[in-house]
Amino acid sequence: MAKKRVSVVRYEEPYRSLEKAVIDCEGLSHISAGSKVFIKPNIVFWTKACTFPKWGVITTSRVVEDMVALLKEHDVDDITIGEGIVADPEDTETPRDAFESLGYEKLKQRYGVKVINIMKRPFRKVDLGDGISLRYNSDLLESDFLVNLPVMKSHNQTVVSLGMKNLKGTIDIASRKKCHSADPGRDLHFHVSKIAEPMPPSLTVIDGIYSLEKGPAFDGKMRRSNLLIASADMLSADLVGSSILGHEPASVGHLRYAAERCGRPLDLSDIEIIGEKVENVASYHDYDFEYARNEKGEMPKALARQGVEGLFYRKFDQTMCTYCSALNGLILTAIRQAWQGEPWNNVEVLTGKTMEPSKGMGATILIGQCMYRKNKDHPDIQKMFAAKGCPPVPEDIVDALNEAGIGADSALFAQAEKLPGFFMSRYEGNPDFDQSFFQVN
Repeated sequence: MAKKRVSVVRYEEPYRSLEKAVIDCEGLSHISAGSKVFIKPNIVFWTKACTFPKWGVITTSRVVEDMVALLKEHDVDDITIGEGIVADPEDTETPRDAFESLGYEKLKQRYGVKVINIMKRPFRKVDLGDGISLRYNSDLLESDFLVNLPVMKSHNQTVVSLGMKNLKGTIDIASRKKCHSADPGRDLHFHVSKIAEPMPPSLTVIDGIYSLEKGPAFDGKMRRSNLLIASADMLSADLVGSSILGHEPASVGHLRYAAERCGRPLDLSDIEIIGEKVENVASYHDYDFEYARNEKGEMPKALARQGVEGLFYRKFDQTMCTYCSALNGLILTAIRQAWQGEPWNNVEVLTGKTMEPSKGMGATILIGQCMYRKNKDHPDIQKMFAAKGCPPVPEDIVDALNEAGIGADSALFAQAEKLPGFFMSRYEGNPDFDQSFFQVN
């Protein structure tokens, strides 16, 4: 059996580097001039309120434009760029601002492409077997060809986020939440491993011009890696991408599930790598956040180093969905700011779908509808304070923290959209981190 082809190319110049990566892997060898092509970039987060770090978080506009230009060179005229940004589905202004700021509107004018907000388009239910069904964007399902443009990043729940994980942005909100199942046999990794199954023929180009450690968002550590990884086989691209990020594919649940399902080895032995050798470009990207536990509390190490006592904030797990995850860092920031040096009364904060209260806690805060439904009548809770929404609203989170004795500042939550801007200071004055990669000139 012929080996799967994956190209690994150092990014050196616009268009030519991407063209080489695609030619080397024969990524467009089966596309025809009349094909209807759907391009899926990765815009994991957006805010209109401030300029925030995008390197390694969002697919570079450079790669998106180069891909459009390459498709046009193949006489492909029906091109749609589509993404479902994590936001309120009724919020049309945030996606519009993202598309305009990233230059997609210029791509419409220059190349005649269509740009769609997936959240405002029809979805179709697809039975994936194994008791799983998800609702996918219909525009993608009706396309002849998919160009998948993920970013090369590690991920705090799935170890890596590459081609398969990027397609989670093509399903509706209810389906995204469903992926974070509490069933250990049908967990997040299992769902992600099946997401690509109904896709049309595809080309995956992993944008590693910038990569991200401890992703998927702006609070991770960004690197200039100058790599492109391309393949007409999505699993092969992900296996190589994971290896370059320093993670053995066998240690990544969704890659393991996908490989087992199609009888593929995880050691890259059935892959022909063209270009750079994996061992020459691999660099370990940590994905995990360290937590500390002692008799004075359980919490992220950053809080423990601050001297926080009397707080039990257990580490999040795979069952915490994207929408509660977006609030997790904000809650921890509020707690850090509220610390005044006096121990709290053993306040426990629970997230996700599976955590249960511990005995002897002075107060228990339940974050999100799933936690509330699971534990609202739990006998080990002495005092319960809950933010019940799906996701919870900031006002309810502030109230729950305050009532439990943690004096959270409501102004922090009111200005939450501006918080990502504070991370820009890490990259100021560093010429490796160039904003122009996210612009179309």
